Amino acid sequence: MNEPRIVKKYPNRRLYDTEESRYVTLADVQQLVRRGVEVKVIDSQTGNDITRGILIQIITEQETGGEPLFTTEMLVRFIRFYDEAVHGAFSNYLDHSLKFFADQQRDFNERMRDVLGGRAAWDMAEMTRRNLEFWKGMQGQFFNTAAFKAEQEEDQGSGKSATKGGGEDVSAEDKGGKSSGSKNKK
Repeated sequence: MNEPRIVKKYPNRRLYDTEESRYVTLADVQQLVRRGVEVKVIDSQTGNDITRGILIQIITEQETGGEPLFTTEMLVRFIRFYDEAVHGAFSNYLDHSLKFFADQQRDFNERMRDVLGGRAAWDMAEMTRRNLEFWKGMQGQFFNTAAFKAEQEEDQGSGKSATKGGGEDVSAEDKGGKSSGSKNKK
């Protein structure tokens, strides 16, 4: 694996590409990322990796000008997920979704080159079927994880669950002698 291209950010807020020995703009860093170059941005004074902050700044500039990728509703949902128990599950779901989309886009481009090059035709129905299977699986995992985490948080927050001697969770109602006899599978 290649080493990432190092860009240093100086106190005067300028970015310096150490490989090309020149100052660059956010637009230049954006073009590097789009070309598939792995970039690492380092604060010149502290040595801290500030890549995430620079990438978020690029996304912010991209979203404010031209045609935005994210709707206001999507951004509101993102913000809300930061405070919910499903934060990790959502992050994982989003990461997997973007990787899957990139893989599918790459596969599609390769197949189209094959078609245009006179080789075997790409089976769009198969690609659609695989996409649907993947999305159904990812959606199921996400909602199962979200429900599980919300249940855990509710149980911990309410203090209504207790444990019987055999490790079986029972609700406050069950403690009163009305045992449902079923174990809570968490």
